[in-house]
Amino acid sequence: MKKCLKDHSLSNSSDSNLNIPALGLFQDSYLLPYKNIVLYRYDFIKNRITNILKTSNDSLYDFADYHNIFGLHKNNDNTWYFKEWAPNADEIYIIGDMTNWKKNIDFKLKKNNEQGTFYKTFPKKTFKHNQHFRLLMISDNIELDRIPTAAVRVVQNLDTLIFNAQVWDPEKKYKFKHQDFEQSHQPLLIYETHTGMALEDGRVGTYKEFEDNILPIIKHAGYNTIQLMAVLEHPYYGSFGYHVTNFFAPSSRFGTPEELKSLIDTAHGIGIRVLIDMVHSHAANNEVEGLSKFDNTYYQFFHKGEKGTHFLWDSRCFDYGKNMVIKFLLSNLRYWLEEFKVDGFRFDGITSMLYKNHGIAKNFVSYDDYFNDDVDLDALAYLSMANKLIHEISADYLTIAEDVSGYPGLSVAQKKGGIGFDYRFAMGIADYWIKLLKDQKDEEWDLRTLWHELISSRDDEKTISYSESHDQALVGDKTIMMRLLGQNIYDSMSIDDETIESFRAVALHKMIRLLTICTAKNGYLNFMGNEFGHPEWIDFPSQKNKWSYHYARRQWSLRYNKNLYFSKLGDFDLKMIEFAKNFINYKTSSPELVFIHEQDRVLIFKRNNLIFAFNFNSINSFSDYTFNATPGKYKMVFNTDMPGFGGKDRLYSDQVHFTIADSKLSLYLPTRTAQIIALENETKISNKTQE
Repeated sequence: MKKCLKDHSLSNSSDSNLNIPALGLFQDSYLLPYKNIVLYRYDFIKNRITNILKTSNDSLYDFADYHNIFGLHKNNDNTWYFKEWAPNADEIYIIGDMTNWKKNIDFKLKKNNEQGTFYKTFPKKTFKHNQHFRLLMISDNIELDRIPTAAVRVVQNLDTLIFNAQVWDPEKKYKFKHQDFEQSHQPLLIYETHTGMALEDGRVGTYKEFEDNILPIIKHAGYNTIQLMAVLEHPYYGSFGYHVTNFFAPSSRFGTPEELKSLIDTAHGIGIRVLIDMVHSHAANNEVEGLSKFDNTYYQFFHKGEKGTHFLWDSRCFDYGKNMVIKFLLSNLRYWLEEFKVDGFRFDGITSMLYKNHGIAKNFVSYDDYFNDDVDLDALAYLSMANKLIHEISADYLTIAEDVSGYPGLSVAQKKGGIGFDYRFAMGIADYWIKLLKDQKDEEWDLRTLWHELISSRDDEKTISYSESHDQALVGDKTIMMRLLGQNIYDSMSIDDETIESFRAVALHKMIRLLTICTAKNGYLNFMGNEFGHPEWIDFPSQKNKWSYHYARRQWSLRYNKNLYFSKLGDFDLKMIEFAKNFINYKTSSPELVFIHEQDRVLIFKRNNLIFAFNFNSINSFSDYTFNATPGKYKMVFNTDMPGFGGKDRLYSDQVHFTIADSKLSLYLPTRTAQIIALENETKISNKTQE
């Protein structure tokens, strides 16, 4: 059961988070030269929160009520109430099925000039479930067609392609069966997913199909968390959900809100937590469907002028300095947590939020890059408030920051002076793997640089590692397996194919993933299908590809074809995830380098009394590779060369090793293999894992 806090208040007098004389953030000595800037930003955030709390009875939770105030709501007496925020509008009418899409004086809203809001109460039978409606707004003598800002259901007319709000008042509302879902205390193992492209069929998949067909696959694969992408409504399917128009509406192309609730509830029922991608870094520039120029001004939700436009993304940039914008965004978080019972969020595009230049063309090689006038303090304050709100509602909810810049303190607890994210993605690791695969042969990889990239993170921040996500394969890029095998992936994945090219690809795919998960600091992520070496890239239907779904699907049949190496890679990932759960204590351990030999292409490290030995050599196997180790008896607990994993079976799965004189250990290291051995009293893995 989630640990819900009894008091949602965040007052000056009671919140110790706001009164810290010495920030724990300064344990990082490199921050000391920037102490004044750090403290100034800390005070700025504190004051920003204090000013907002004055407007809401000292409660951030109560402040986050946009979804309860605005939009269409059914009162207790079954009458209807509608309210909208549009400061620059002169008149607003509701038009739709209930008015034959014509302006009707009975549906004209009243205006509160002081608040810039429009409202009206309607009789019981005015609105019916599934009716479509929009707002006809008059501003500066111009008629505007708009969807309410707090619409909870938006659907597209397949004939006209126009999106409309829809009255959502089902007779049988979904009742959650697993509200006492207890989150796993195992390491965070995330399966990144996309409902629409989850099927093998060349079409858009649904929430129901995902629940019935994909959740069992994820459960069997051993992952304990799903990260659902593209949930918030977005008119352009090919945007991967990044150009959001309707923030309170789950995408209707995948099904109904009740079906999404069922998917989430079913995931909880099988022990899987559900995170969704939250895009608060920008919004679609669509005016008829979205927030852009909603009340006939460019600056209602967004910055004025050029600052309000993200030219690289062709989207609009929120003005985090406005209280109503903060209310809207915080309310959006509260809504998804409470209405859909999600377990937290991946915050997308944080780098774009943090920097006035959106981090474009910056390498962030110095702390000077973080502590200058380019940082948007209002955005920083919003992210801090978002984490406060989420963790006030429940201490079990998770927040993950997607920030490529490495802003210090982003995933440091707020009581230590950080922004409060639970985790941040170690985005540099995946980028580095792709860089290696693009630019160099594996025989040329610098293992010391690779090791540095894998383990370099701030001591005070939790990170999630991954070798590839959806980002690495979007729009013409390639999966790791595609980079390893190229066009040969179509005819060289038969288990009867024993060419050097196929062996190299299969071997390195396993080694890359194993090295990433075993050096991960706090958790691991995989994008669906990549665990079995999914070929090709991700590309959604468009005019350029003649509206094809060929690259916007997952070819599960490859995973279950026993005659292909894809099946072997999937089996390897299954056992790798099981190994991580049983052996690696991410909370209390970290990888420690034992030995690197560039010429031999050997990397050895230890963790939790485990020894990890990787031989990247493409030519030489080593029969007696000797290095220092803790004295004792060691047993093989995992290796990449097992036949079931597409290996050559050159290692015994239950091999026992003893240290020799001077605490030396000697191992047989076949080419392009990795093995893990454990002190005998640390061997906890089941026999099943070694099958």
